[in-house]
Amino acid sequence: MTRKEQLGQVFRFALVGGVNTGTFFGIYLLLHPWMPYFAAYSLAFVLAMVGSFFMNTYFTYRTRPTWKKFLLFPLTNVTNYVIQSAGLYALVTWAGMDTRIAPLVAAVVAIPFTFLLSRKILVPGAARAAGEEERQGRTRTSSTV
Repeated sequence: MTRKEQLGQVFRFALVGGVNTGTFFGIYLLLHPWMPYFAAYSLAFVLAMVGSFFMNTYFTYRTRPTWKKFLLFPLTNVTNYVIQSAGLYALVTWAGMDTRIAPLVAAVVAIPFTFLLSRKILVPGAARAAGEEERQGRTRTSSTV
């Protein structure tokens, strides 16, 4: 995979994240008048995660969805939550960052981890293929020097 293709994936991943956030919030606002807020939050979260799975499968990584990928995909959300939570704590407690800004910084820090994990789940073998391409590139470079 070329750098340009990788950057395209990162851009599409960010775009899907924005659409997914908007979808989640829209569903939450639609459900909120009809049910308790936490039930609306939970249902909106699950529906947005299902939508995120399909958007990332078809649009970001351009791969075929499977039941195995679908069942593993929630791990990306757990990872995102853990990294953001730890980052938030560290930024506020140790770095003294404003609590209104720290969640945004923590969210940005979590993006690469979430991207790599979702790619590993949705495109099995992608990391292995990228490593092989890099090794081949180094071999070609070192043999031409």
